[in-house]
Amino acid sequence: MITHSQTLKIAVLATALALGACSSKDSELEQFIAQTKSEPGGRVEPIPELKPYDTINYVSTGRRSPFMPGGSGASSNPGVRPTSNRSREFLEQFSLDTLKFVGTIRLGQTTYGLLKVTDGRVHRVTTGNYIGQNDGKIVSITPSKISVTEVIPDGLGGYMERAAAISLSE
Repeated sequence: MITHSQTLKIAVLATALALGACSSKDSELEQFIAQTKSEPGGRVEPIPELKPYDTINYVSTGRRSPFMPGGSGASSNPGVRPTSNRSREFLEQFSLDTLKFVGTIRLGQTTYGLLKVTDGRVHRVTTGNYIGQNDGKIVSITPSKISVTEVIPDGLGGYMERAAAISLSE
């Protein structure tokens, strides 16, 4: 069994050893600091000169807002809305990519476009008719294509117009 006096002797010996170890580490530290102070100092690079920036005034007259969607083929207009107070036409149940433009026919002064639907039937349309599922209104018919203006959601709770066309099928 270890007596109280032996425990005290062990504690004194451990303290002496710890103090001895610290003094040697301190002397090494002091020696390193003295050596570092005796070396010549380094050169600090000067702060780079800031170049003044050029300001550009954005003139929005006649331009679309850069923060609104749109671009080629689409135009944002707050007044654009799908027409809800008219009867739907038969070809509005088909998407534009399922309609095939197979030709034109002229009766009197009116040019008609001939559109084939998925079941093989051919329908006659003219300027002002609606086709497709996005309120697509036919704006022109030429021998090579039918041009349509669709009203599509703009992703921000409104609508915008988008040009589309159905080209003559071969």
